Amino acid sequence: MVFTSNISQCRTEQLEGMNWKQPWLARTPSSREPSPGVSFPGASAGSAASATARPRSHEDAGDGILLSSGGRPALRVPAGSSASKMEMMADDYDTGDILRPLVFRLHENVPAIVREVLLERGWTEFDKKEQDDADWNLYWRNSPFRMTDHHSIKPWQRLNHYPEAVRITRKDYLARHLKHMKGAYGSALYEFSPVAYIMPNDYVKFVAEYSKERQSVGRRHSYWICKPVDLSRGRGILIFQDIKDLVYDCTVIVQRYISNPLLISGYKQDLRLYVCVTSFSPLTIYTYEEGLVRFATEKFDLGSLDNIYAHLTNTSINKYGASYDKYKEGIGCGCKWTFSKFRSYLRIFGVDDVLLWQKINNIVILTLLAVTPLPVASNCFELFGFDILIDDKLKPWLLEVNCNPALCVDCSIDDTVKRKLLHDIVELLNYKQVDTFRRNQVPGTKAGRRRVPWGTAGESATGEAPGLLTCRKAANCASASSVRPALQAAKGSICRVATLTEKSARAYPRKTLTSQLRERMNMPKIPSQAKAEAKNKQIPGAGRSPHKSAQLSHWLPTPDFCTYELTTRPYFLSDKDQRPIPRVGDFVLIFPFNEAALQASRDGTDVKSIIKEMNKLGSKQLVSKQQNAKKRAGCLSSV
Repeated sequence: MVFTSNISQCRTEQLEGMNWKQPWLARTPSSREPSPGVSFPGASAGSAASATARPRSHEDAGDGILLSSGGRPALRVPAGSSASKMEMMADDYDTGDILRPLVFRLHENVPAIVREVLLERGWTEFDKKEQDDADWNLYWRNSPFRMTDHHSIKPWQRLNHYPEAVRITRKDYLARHLKHMKGAYGSALYEFSPVAYIMPNDYVKFVAEYSKERQSVGRRHSYWICKPVDLSRGRGILIFQDIKDLVYDCTVIVQRYISNPLLISGYKQDLRLYVCVTSFSPLTIYTYEEGLVRFATEKFDLGSLDNIYAHLTNTSINKYGASYDKYKEGIGCGCKWTFSKFRSYLRIFGVDDVLLWQKINNIVILTLLAVTPLPVASNCFELFGFDILIDDKLKPWLLEVNCNPALCVDCSIDDTVKRKLLHDIVELLNYKQVDTFRRNQVPGTKAGRRRVPWGTAGESATGEAPGLLTCRKAANCASASSVRPALQAAKGSICRVATLTEKSARAYPRKTLTSQLRERMNMPKIPSQAKAEAKNKQIPGAGRSPHKSAQLSHWLPTPDFCTYELTTRPYFLSDKDQRPIPRVGDFVLIFPFNEAALQASRDGTDVKSIIKEMNKLGSKQLVSKQQNAKKRAGCLSSV
């Protein structure tokens, strides 16, 4: 089964301007000068000032628009330029409105290149001392956001994390989800990941499999790899063949070690593939055409399993190796290639790299399907780093998924790939001029506020999210703007009631659990209560312990969350046809791949239908490939 990718067939859409600065100028009633550091792509500095002013008249001028303002001479602007679009957009707003730059907000420890790229684009950084708390467009952080942050998101804002993305990025969680999908849809479909044993829970199962293999006559003994479930950058990894060498002091997963990797000049390598998910409902997946090929810095050798520089490809490890700065035959200095160089290398040896990337895209789609559905959220995205290993038979294997792929710059290849990646991510976020106003409604537009559920009683202070929020019931819930004043008005009375309650509680002895149960048993039963109790006795499992009920309720949607409805159009849809944009920069849309897949991912992901569509597409491509092979064979025979 092979899935068709649009990587080689999709046309590149023309992005406006190669100058990364944003085309929106500041305009104030008192001054018509552009804000410093912001310019139109392709416009001169002298023309920018006149283009900034609100036009007093728009006259057709052949191939462009004639803009005139005040007593200044008219400026002819090409009809399709960013300047003309901004001027026509400004016509919808009041003259007192200010077109301001977009604002980014960074949490601590965010890589410096993120700030550099956003400043290159003409953005300004959020200042919490000078600006309102909601006066920003993009919030980027390394740690997850609280659910309250997701619920209070504004139409002009974006968050760089999706709630509960840890389901796919923690190694044990990913192993459980893939195991479930293997049982539901067949192991052949999900054979791209080696079977994982989660220790210590699966220790008995692992020993049984290990012993079975050892007792098999003539069977080659496997190598095994042990990884801590919540560590990254190659920390704590152990490779072994004898179970006596297995030692761990935390939760780990143990998998068969892929002992036949594709080697380039004797060096092991894997792929860091960047995947951006702009929505989980409907599921919308983009893969980045460029990426990193990461090499080990010493030649692969199964005779030295403890040599991390020969078996691990993590840059955070290999950059400290003795051979990192040395020239390595066939590889060069350092430990990285780009995908472009890797594709060229494969084509030299006649490898069908298109088929390889189709298989890799299949892995990405099937892996993300394993964790759907996720909680309902809008105006957020998730950049994943998929680590893919290719064996000597050109079969791709999924090693792990990272929710915060490293964006630090260790070499020139890092800077080339990651800087362009970040630029394309911002383009993918599809900001509009209206987003620069950063308020709920702009005169002349219909930018309504998103209805959001507020935290319910019992929600933890850390914003821990209830899982599996899959409800989409439409309900008339009050807007956040109407709820917030009520909460503020009630705040004082709640505090006073709490104070009085605390004072009155001191006058009486505290009730214990035993006394509360005794009072409840002695209370006369209401007829409806007696009926409910009788019903519970007939239902198996009813009347379980409060602890289990609390655990269960944590994974069930509360009534407030069931009424959650997204009322604004998702940012990742095209203005033209209300479909996901097929290509933005080097980001290529791989899901949905047809109309049937799009419909199956709406209102609750229909995994069975999506897999059925993937199989259909794979069958069609297999027939097409066989026909092309026959044509090539015919051409060669005629020559």
